[in-house]
Amino acid sequence: MTTSHRITLLAGDGIGPEITAVARQLLDAVSRRHGFTLIYDEQPMGGAAIEANGVPLPESTLEACRASEAVLLAAIGSPQYDKLPRQQRPETGLLGLRAGLGLFANLRPVKIVPALASASSLKPEVIDGVDLMVVRELTGGIYFGTPKGRVKTESGERGFNTMAYSDFEVDRIARVGFELARQRRGQLCSVDKANVLDVSQLWRERVEAIHGEAYGDVALSHLYVDNAAMQLVRAPKQFDVLLTGNLFGDILSDEAAMLSGSIGMLPSASLGEAGPGVFEPIHGSAPDIAGQDKANPMAMVLSAAMLLRIGLKQEAAAADLERAVDQVLAEGYRTGDLMQAGCTQLGCRAMGDQLQAALES
Repeated sequence: MTTSHRITLLAGDGIGPEITAVARQLLDAVSRRHGFTLIYDEQPMGGAAIEANGVPLPESTLEACRASEAVLLAAIGSPQYDKLPRQQRPETGLLGLRAGLGLFANLRPVKIVPALASASSLKPEVIDGVDLMVVRELTGGIYFGTPKGRVKTESGERGFNTMAYSDFEVDRIARVGFELARQRRGQLCSVDKANVLDVSQLWRERVEAIHGEAYGDVALSHLYVDNAAMQLVRAPKQFDVLLTGNLFGDILSDEAAMLSGSIGMLPSASLGEAGPGVFEPIHGSAPDIAGQDKANPMAMVLSAAMLLRIGLKQEAAAADLERAVDQVLAEGYRTGDLMQAGCTQLGCRAMGDQLQAALES
């Protein structure tokens, strides 16, 4: 009997529909190759949902996501929505999706593809062999802490936010980090600012407690966030798993992304304790090139590979997608953001065709 999986597709805005089409093409090909069936449910989100429904995350979209095994999200947002009230902007829909699915752990792998080593702004000997995972807590910290706001004072105006974590929030993200480290090279570096922040002192204490309770086989180290930022560009090969809070992870994961030479190459996964995860490229919607067949679909395809591996437990299919990406890049095919001398430049659709040919060869 053929195994079937239901996934929700959120193409979103900008280049989202273009890279979603390529990902679906590759998912169809790899599922045929490995003997399982994918059932798609396409739903609006972000600006597309604002245009169709007046809100960035319709309840019907959230319900479809909850009813699926995994969610593949392309990109949301456009400057045309920047002047809307905050609760109506595309980004608010993304926060609502994370909250609605209980997604507290964001995983961002950074692995250097040999064919792209020269595309990085760092020396090849610094990045050669880099293979790290940033584990970012996604639903706590300064983005969600209260009180927050802006108030008028006698001397002017003051803005404020609260960085807050409870012990259970730290414990659950720490367990995710330790489990991943155990599956990888057995090293976890926890990032904080415990020398000056009370919340980071709690963070460090709880990470050490979870380590002592169940993960003594994983080597644990700590870095202050400023030193971690420096070490990522000085000697990134030292890292296996980086465990961070929401704010620090937001910054460090984008810094780590540029080790690869292009933010257009990196996927991510957002996971909860139960229910479907959301898999998405870390780049934005790139409205300046939307509809021009210039988008790089690689991060979306690699996000689909993460969906297969983590969301659907289809390890062999995920590995095939990743091998196809490596092969096409090794053969010298590039989208414009990765273009190098001696390579062949392709548009988004043509890159999808090359990836499918590599997959089926």
